[in-house]
Amino acid sequence: MTARDDAPLLTLTWTDHVTGRQGHLVVDRLVRGVSSGGLRMREGCTLEEVAGLARGMTMKEALHYNPEGQYVPLGGAKGGIDCDPQSPQAYGVLVRYLRAMRPYIESCWATGEDLGLSQDMVDRAATEAGLVSSIQAVYPLLDDEATARRRLADAFAVEVDGIGLDELVGGCGVAESVLAALDRAGVPYAGTRVAVQGFGTMGGATARFLTRAGLTVVAVADIKGTIGNSEGLDIDALLAARDAFGTVDRGALRPADREQPGDAWLYTDAEVLVPAAVSYAVDTDNQRWIKARWIVEAANMPVLPAAEALLAARGVTVLPDVVVNSGTNAWWWWTLFGDIGPHADEAFAYTRRSMRALIDRVLARAEADGTTPRAAAQAIVADRLPVIAERFGWYR
Repeated sequence: MTARDDAPLLTLTWTDHVTGRQGHLVVDRLVRGVSSGGLRMREGCTLEEVAGLARGMTMKEALHYNPEGQYVPLGGAKGGIDCDPQSPQAYGVLVRYLRAMRPYIESCWATGEDLGLSQDMVDRAATEAGLVSSIQAVYPLLDDEATARRRLADAFAVEVDGIGLDELVGGCGVAESVLAALDRAGVPYAGTRVAVQGFGTMGGATARFLTRAGLTVVAVADIKGTIGNSEGLDIDALLAARDAFGTVDRGALRPADREQPGDAWLYTDAEVLVPAAVSYAVDTDNQRWIKARWIVEAANMPVLPAAEALLAARGVTVLPDVVVNSGTNAWWWWTLFGDIGPHADEAFAYTRRSMRALIDRVLARAEADGTTPRAAAQAIVADRLPVIAERFGWYR
């Protein structure tokens, strides 16, 4: 069996009887009878998009397989709702979607926040929908459910500089991916410029960690446009001035900060681009504007495959989402299964070690095979899925 030539295990579309909005669920694969993958909400979300994300989750889980760890990778899945998360209808649609998906969430799909939804909102809606938890399908796999649930709850209660640990770990993993790539190329952190598209949970945390590592963030894009400063933005000030949707209050800008068009992050003079917002942000047309040497996919599927091929042909390296943004998902399970405790320092250290080792492995495989990092990640997954299946069986 190849890594991902086979069809998903389950694909379904739900229609809300109140609004007519549609939601989707794709279970790509089960391991020990369970799959993992977040729930996103955005206007225009499609079944094809959700299927691609579910396939990516299978890869993320397999890439983090450690036979000596307590966390055993799950299968991949994803949910998606076609609705503007800022719409007055959004919460009701979410509750009804979760109620409709309750049999799957109770038995085989562990889910949580993704694009457009916070974990607090998912938890609140899950309770209203009659669920014990959005991740309750995992509970039968735990040695001590009560202790594990308390450990995860304690981790979610941790804040660092007023920001929740759950919001920071993903950005820590993305930032470490950038640093690992720079180290392999012998590029110093000082003087390396970064442009970030999206300033929500993932983009904001990534910018925070990269700035602390000594890189210079010269552009940040949100729904209102791009904020640029060739000398570097004050990321802490911008973080303090953003709302719950990652939009920065322009009143917090300094005189040297410049408001630019929304797509200006693409052609900013920077060595690293971090798309951390929507899928399909880089296409075959706008990829020609990119001057960066690396594109680091903090968002899911931000670079279209045809665009990635064109970028590779002119020497731009795309570090794929299935590797780069996998730290958030892994942190949930490292914590729940007991590989780490509910402490920020431990979470950041474990995430950094794991992500650096993974990036190094992927880039080394790409160099050895003469291929792209994405193809290298797919090759590693193809090697690991049979190993996981031999230990736990094919659940298809």
